[in-house]
Amino acid sequence: MKCISVYTSDFELFSDIYEKILETPLQENEEKLVEGVTVSESGGVPENYLNRMKQRPEVVVMKVRDKDITILQHRDVFEIFIPERESVVH
Repeated sequence: MKCISVYTSDFELFSDIYEKILETPLQENEEKLVEGVTVSESGGVPENYLNRMKQRPEVVVMKVRDKDITILQHRDVFEIFIPERESVVH
């Protein structure tokens, strides 16, 4: 899974810029500002990290079902987990 970290604790602001974040091209470990908020491509994350974080009581878990995206909010960061499309080589 690919992880994009968004450094804000403001849910309303996050909601306002969410689509822009998804449309912003980011290279692995690259940071950009989106409407004054730091956004970082954190690279690939193992599935067990996501499962561990979901178990913590201080973590809010949100799911975008139609896109199979999971969003975690904890402290001053939102983490957007996007499944990576597997490319099949024949």
